[in-house]
Amino acid sequence: MKLVSWNVNGIRACVKKGFLDYFHSIDADIFCLQETKLQEGQISLDLKGYHQYWNYALRKGYSGTAVFTKKKPLTVSYGFNQDHMEPEGRIITCEYDSFYLVNVYTPNSKRDLSRIKERLGWEDALRDYLADLNLHKPVILCGDLNVAHTEIDLKNDKSNRGNSGFTDEERGKMGLLLKEGFVDSFRYLYPEKDDAFSWWSYMSKVRERNIGWRIDYFIVSEQLSPSIEKAEIHSDIHGSDHCPVYLELE
Repeated sequence: MKLVSWNVNGIRACVKKGFLDYFHSIDADIFCLQETKLQEGQISLDLKGYHQYWNYALRKGYSGTAVFTKKKPLTVSYGFNQDHMEPEGRIITCEYDSFYLVNVYTPNSKRDLSRIKERLGWEDALRDYLADLNLHKPVILCGDLNVAHTEIDLKNDKSNRGNSGFTDEERGKMGLLLKEGFVDSFRYLYPEKDDAFSWWSYMSKVRERNIGWRIDYFIVSEQLSPSIEKAEIHSDIHGSDHCPVYLELE
């Protein structure tokens, strides 16, 4: 099974930059998007053979997620539960016969950390949600999680210590999630690989010099880890300030 996750930073713009070429060439079984930045009816994608599920933010041109899947899920839900209002379109859960797929776009704590309290609350709610799902079926979590977990997950770790996406608090929440019985698929295969990044600033020459962060993940239940065949970062694919990340399970 082949899965792709990509923060497209606006799907309409990304389509104009070659999104469909990559989409068709990779031929994923499940393809997840974050930061779609649109409302219903603003784009029509002809993706033959795929079921499409979109979670739109109420705010126009902001956030949003989508899942394109060859196999129709048993159920699809939005938010953490039926009672949870999710106005920013940040989570889609697809239930299949043998696993749950959870596509997430984690809130950024903002440059001045003004949103960090809300962000940490989100982390706790997500961890509880995933742990509950994991009691029933294995979970595949993917998306832009807006955190570089360890020092080798970003280029300039010392100068970024304490900045949004690399605070001790955000990194600690990632650690707590992994302790709940989950595995970072990329680090499972490549525990010490550095200079492997999925996001780069739009500042001049930053991507060319590979001054980036790894903040896009596939995290899976521990019982799925022996099935991990490939975990890749497709940094040669442009169209967004993020690149796609890829997971292949046996």
